[in-house]
Amino acid sequence: MLNRFFAIASRGSSVRREVLGGVTTFVTMAYIIVVNPAILSAAGIPVGPGTVATILSAAFGSILMGLYANRPIAVAPYMGENAFIAFGLMALGATWEQRLGSVFVAGLIFLLLTALQVRSKLAHAISPSLKHSFAAGIGLFLALIGLYETGIVTSGAAGLPASALAVPGQTLLRAPDVPLKIGAFHDPQVLLAVGGFVAIAGLMMRKVNGAILIGMAAAAAAGSAMGFTPAPDSLVALPFTGEYTLAPIALHLDVAGVLRLSFLPVLLTLVLMSFLDTLGTLVGVGAAGGMLDEDGNFPQVEKPMLVDALACVFASLVGSSTSGAYIESAAGIREGARTGLAAVVTGLLFLASLFLLPLAGPLQQSGYAYGPALVAVGMLMLGSVRKIDFDDLTEALPAFACIALMVFTYNIANGLTAGLVLYPAAKIAAGRARELSRGSVALALLCLTYFVFGLPH
Repeated sequence: MLNRFFAIASRGSSVRREVLGGVTTFVTMAYIIVVNPAILSAAGIPVGPGTVATILSAAFGSILMGLYANRPIAVAPYMGENAFIAFGLMALGATWEQRLGSVFVAGLIFLLLTALQVRSKLAHAISPSLKHSFAAGIGLFLALIGLYETGIVTSGAAGLPASALAVPGQTLLRAPDVPLKIGAFHDPQVLLAVGGFVAIAGLMMRKVNGAILIGMAAAAAAGSAMGFTPAPDSLVALPFTGEYTLAPIALHLDVAGVLRLSFLPVLLTLVLMSFLDTLGTLVGVGAAGGMLDEDGNFPQVEKPMLVDALACVFASLVGSSTSGAYIESAAGIREGARTGLAAVVTGLLFLASLFLLPLAGPLQQSGYAYGPALVAVGMLMLGSVRKIDFDDLTEALPAFACIALMVFTYNIANGLTAGLVLYPAAKIAAGRARELSRGSVALALLCLTYFVFGLPH
């Protein structure tokens, strides 16, 4: 029955390979159960319900991908988008309900674009260099969050008396002369974070599946032994009860609050980030599994993109951030997975993890445990910078501005919109306006509203 439904034999696989591939993918991406709720807690979403929402989003998306698209690609809340929701929208003063509302509306927009098959036009409107700069910039942004959360890097104002930053004659404080500085390396928790990252990197070098999860667990265990983090009260718990109930966040999204001009750049950013992440992931895992056609395109790409769009909408309803296809699916594909059965297995394992929620608690309370995971993911994403055409200044300038402003303004939207605005400006300044498409100009004008209207960012 499984063979007929998933066409396993015709794709040169077996049920055993699919199950093994699904398990492998789950192990490599299970860190999201810990990291996503920890990040979203900065937006005001409680960790317990946020953990359940994260797991449900991953299970829903992965199982739907397997049953509908029949691809061995797991789905879960995206790294990068969660940081944008938690940290990038702080300057707007958005409530967490509005942030979930923006995820919902962006998911509907992405769903509409997918149904209308506008994805190809949108893909061609953004230059390859800009696409890769988005990934590189988000990677550095995640790394900075991880370094800051662990204390490896800290504020330049840390340890200074308030009088040192006081503006004479005023009640305001000035910015420190040095915005960031190295952290307190005599702090045992900082050293634990460094050790955790070294462990993760070492396991990655040896191509150990689940390197990030193993490294986080090792750091947490060491921290618990040193008395920094309490051991879990139990190994198992019933989901949807007590501190793990979804009641505080499910269906609490504020849609009306985001349907205004000031949220237009936010919605545009979420749509573009989700679109580009999905497109890049599908091409990447498709190449790893021999799923691309002779032109390098992903066959029937609308199906997995439709799944991603529905996963985004579902995630916002249960209380999590934007979901989409995960590049870690390549680990399962390397084990031989070729059909949607692998994705279904991954989704079912996520559902099973709902009963092991107490194990995630200590990890989520320990920046020295989950922070190194952010740095490791950022390191991997930074590799995209190699594909930016730095020999062409009309490509390099927007890409550089995108990366720099994402990191140095601590806001993904700033960099993404600046890059899209500067791209046509650079082409026109160089006398190469004919290289522009109508889509790139339209995107630039939309992004320009982010700056022209003086929106807080």
